[in-house]
Amino acid sequence: MNEQAVLDIASEAIWCVIMTAGPLLIISLLVGLLISIFQTVTSVQEQTLTFVPKIVAIFIAILVFGSFMLNNLVELMETLWKFGEYIR
Repeated sequence: MNEQAVLDIASEAIWCVIMTAGPLLIISLLVGLLISIFQTVTSVQEQTLTFVPKIVAIFIAILVFGSFMLNNLVELMETLWKFGEYIR
């Protein structure tokens, strides 16, 4: 195994992590931003107000994007498996 192969594997793994976690992180960011705007406008400064909507949004996002996320991970594992067989 040479250095280029290791860098390719690492690059593909990092890209997979970004693509898999990205939708959930973006939704969490948007929900947090909307709640912050709501808190600022209404002068409600309750710290626990952000948790429940974020959790609900993340659960819904997992239901919507779950198959996409799983397919990304399976694709990465298949690539790693094929690469492992190739270097033998």
